[in-house]
Amino acid sequence: MKRILWLTAAALCAAASVYSCSRGKAAASGRSGGVSAAFEYPAPLSFSNYGRTVTLAARPRKVLTLGPNCTETFVALGLAERVVGRSLVNHSRGPLPQYAAELRAIPELNHSAATREAVISSGADFIYGIDWEFGGDNLNIDELASYGITVYLNAASTLDEAYQEFADLGRIFGAEETAAAFIQDQKARIKAVQDKIAGLPPVRVLVYDSGNDGVFTCSGANFETLLVNYAGGKNVFDDLTEKAWITASYEAVLERSPQAIIIHDYDSPSVEAKLAEIRGNDTLTRLDAVKNERFVVIELESVLPGDRLAYTVEKLSKGLYPELFQ
Repeated sequence: MKRILWLTAAALCAAASVYSCSRGKAAASGRSGGVSAAFEYPAPLSFSNYGRTVTLAARPRKVLTLGPNCTETFVALGLAERVVGRSLVNHSRGPLPQYAAELRAIPELNHSAATREAVISSGADFIYGIDWEFGGDNLNIDELASYGITVYLNAASTLDEAYQEFADLGRIFGAEETAAAFIQDQKARIKAVQDKIAGLPPVRVLVYDSGNDGVFTCSGANFETLLVNYAGGKNVFDDLTEKAWITASYEAVLERSPQAIIIHDYDSPSVEAKLAEIRGNDTLTRLDAVKNERFVVIELESVLPGDRLAYTVEKLSKGLYPELFQ
């Protein structure tokens, strides 16, 4: 997939050149690795991280990335060699091609959710992890701190919060230029989509994660709804905001009459199985979206807050407005 759509050739070359150059500088200076070299900051660095204060006296040497979006973000920022383990690989359909070699070289800590035992015994001193992995019966941030492991949460609910995560990681690991160039690249690509669809009515969208006793879907509080909006869609359940994920009855879906259905692609059930569920449901088959076969498939990791912000907006917009991209 092209990195930047609809920009002029000159703008495309300039943006790609700046990002590639900064990524190269990071690697050349040891910013993408060099875990054997100790580094102390001139003064402790402190960051506000979703209601918590994260403080670091020295640059982390061994990182765990808990979530495919977190792992790919580290690769995108030129920091792959810092990562000693990754989790939630079962939520991934594979990395973007430009990151594949570096990402697949990172060992799996756990194929699914990270376990307490694996994290504590990993030797890591820093975690960049999606918020699902913490709290309740999952990992305890305070306990990890007692083992010398600092946690920086991935929990963005806005684009600005996602950009701040990139900037903070750049500052922590001495890759500020790479992070800044990456942020500008994301902003330029998203703006290009916005310019392309300006003035068009939004497409009413149902997000279909899975089905059984209703449709398991995302609410207005879910980060995916934000990406759908930027792509020119409108989540038909965006008025529900108490929880990020909800189960909607088939009758409620029919009442809200989506024009298109976004289907999540992950390990199981498969996209093919989900399409069979939809086409075999007596209520859902009454939707125009189903009658018109208006389905848009997106990888689950692509709708999480991470390096794929622009990629996802581009892909969803192409699916919702195919006539604009012929």
